Parts: sequence; structure tokens; C-alpha cells
Amino acid sequence: MPEFVVGENFEGINVQSFLRKHCSVSARLLSRLKRTENGITRNGEHVRSIDILHSGDVVEISFPQDDINITPVEMPLDIVYEDSDIIVINKPPYMPVHPVHDHQLDTLANAVIFYSRQKGENYAFRAVNRLDRDTSGLVLIAKTGYAHTYLAKHTEKLYTALCEGELVGSGTIDAPIRLKPGHTIQRETGEGGVHAVTHYKAVKYMYGHTLLELSLETGRTHQIRTHLSSIGHPLAGDDMYGGSLEFFQRQCLHCSRLISEHPITHEKLTLNKPPEDWFEEIRKKIL
Repeated sequence: MPEFVVGENFEGINVQSFLRKHCSVSARLLSRLKRTENGITRNGEHVRSIDILHSGDVVEISFPQDDINITPVEMPLDIVYEDSDIIVINKPPYMPVHPVHDHQLDTLANAVIFYSRQKGENYAFRAVNRLDRDTSGLVLIAKTGYAHTYLAKHTEKLYTALCEGELVGSGTIDAPIRLKPGHTIQRETGEGGVHAVTHYKAVKYMYGHTLLELSLETGRTHQIRTHLSSIGHPLAGDDMYGGSLEFFQRQCLHCSRLISEHPITHEKLTLNKPPEDWFEEIRKKIL
């Protein structure tokens, strides 16, 4: 149960304002805490959301038990980091993050819920960042609603990608993204789209492909795929956006780094997981 010490700058503030402004507690979670016995305490005693706090008070919140409606399924998990508040998984390609239509029992959510129950833990599946089914890499999962809300505001992501053609140096793609006319999933850049900004840095060029590091200012659906395609350098294996399937059967995109501020300790947490050696895969097929 996280504890928060009231600083001098919050003297005289009420509990609700303190939790919302200082502790990043969402309105939804705050509502649940109010309905939970001893959901919010001050110096070890129950407190109401309207009560006034003073410098030095210790506010503690006790999370209500989650309702879990995802079927647990045993599957291997590549766990990169775990503590009582978060878990980080290196997701393989071809695995959806959440259950959808024709993928109800083979998702990361199914595997994490099975794992959590085997450990005797009971939390809902809350992915802070979401990856496409064919995109691999780090997925940050919060074990409480509070951690999810906090991490969503305090997490940076770095992606590694392999695009077609040669890109040099670094650059920024600032182009709005919209749904492509006549399509339900595919995107394109163009007038009337939502604001989207992608920064890239070329790392290495070989075999007609460039290894890139990318960071996003915005988090639009298919943002990296759409932006790279728009400048004539689609991801290798991404046939939806003009990439070739000659060497890869899925887009070469991987979430390789997460930088977060821990929701409870507030310590900086940096996790790295490089992708497979895509150049080696190409080399095997051309030699």
C-alpha cells in the first residue's frame, strides 16, 4: 500500500486534491477508494476525501481488489523486470497484447493473468504501452490502477526498427495521420489527420536496409509504420505500408527501451531489450 508524505507546499489541502494533484490518482480510482473500507487513511486512521491535510501527515491508499475477466492460459513469458507494483514483459512477435475477436486465448493478457494467479496475486491486466500483434518488445504492465495512471504520465519509449533503403543522420517526421479512405485499420498521412511527430536516428546501413532508433512525441495508431512509409522507407516486412516480404514476414519493429519513474519509490527505472539481429537474418537468406 503506497504512502505519501504531505509536504509543506500542500499544507491545508484536502485529501481529494492532494491525491489527484500530487499522487496522480485518477478520478475513477479515487471513487473506488472512497467505497473501499479504509481505502484512504491518514496517519493510520480512516480519512474522508474532504478532510484537510497538514504538513507531515502520512496518507496511505489501499487498492480495492480487481475484477479479472480474462481467461488465464499458460504460456512462456520473457519477464524483464517485476516487483509488487509493475511487471515488464518482452513480448514476442505474432502475439496480440489484448484479447480481440479471433484471438481470445493466445494473448499476452492471457499469459500474464495465468502467471499472476500462479503467484497468488490478483490484479487486472493493465498495459501502459501497447504494441501491434506483429511488433515485438517491452510491454510495461501495472498491477494497480494507481500505478497505471502514474506510469502513463511518467514513461518514455524507444523503438528499434529496420526500414528499406538508406537513411542517414537523424530527422523528424511531423505529419498528421488519418484513416485511409475505404479502410478500417490502415492509416496514411494527410490533411485532416491528427497531429503526429516521430524522431529517428540512423544507426547502421547494410544489405539495402537501415537500422533506426525512434522516439515518439505522440502515440498514434501505426505511427511509426505510417510515417516511415510516407517518406519512402517502409519497415521491412510491413506489406500493409509498402514493405517487402522478401526477408521478413512481419514488420521489423521492436520496443527496445523503457524509461519510467517508479510509481511508488519514484526511482528512475531504465530497461533495455535489443531486438533480434535482423541483418543476420538477411545475410542468411542472401548468402
